[in-house]
Amino acid sequence: MTTGKQSSSTYPYNPLPSTPQQQQQQPDFYVILPYYSGHRRRRHSCRPYISFTISILLIFLSLYFLFPSDPNIKLTNLHLNSLKINSSPISIDFVLSARIKVRNPDVYSLHYKSVNVSVEYRGEHLGFVTSDYGTVKAFGASYVDAMIVLNGAEVVTQAVFLVADLIRGSIPFTTSSEISGSLGVLFFDLPISAKLSCEVVMNIHNQTIERQDCYPA
Repeated sequence: MTTGKQSSSTYPYNPLPSTPQQQQQQPDFYVILPYYSGHRRRRHSCRPYISFTISILLIFLSLYFLFPSDPNIKLTNLHLNSLKINSSPISIDFVLSARIKVRNPDVYSLHYKSVNVSVEYRGEHLGFVTSDYGTVKAFGASYVDAMIVLNGAEVVTQAVFLVADLIRGSIPFTTSSEISGSLGVLFFDLPISAKLSCEVVMNIHNQTIERQDCYPA
């Protein structure tokens, strides 16, 4: 008769965990969604408007630079060579030298037919001179010299004012410079013109120009 104790291995069992942390935990599941930034979406939505605005600005700038405009003229030098007042009949003799600067602000060549310079005394036309034709390159400038010679230019309607100016010692004149021509735009010739008026006061004692005020006409 056997009285020994049977081994505990003959009775299978599941050991209990000693602590609650050792209990088997169920796995947790997480769903990760992509992050969308509102600033990024707003940035992408503004790009078409920015591109459209830049395109419109470039078009307007191109039209501004390519659109033909009239030339600019400037009286750079005016010199009185001689001046004489005749009493019977009342008339004026003088020689006036003028130098005119013609500037072409366009991308096209300027072909001017003539540059006309005229002189008036208190609204009464005394005489004029016309220069020859010429060409001014794109964005370039050219100088035109003109000499006005008046011999016996009668001042009939303004004789009273002329006597008063002689007593004062200075005579006011008005010079008008006008250019006419065309711009060669592709296969077309666009007519252009510009005019400049100058109020000139001449000293009859030393035969110099005291004052000169010019403005576009």
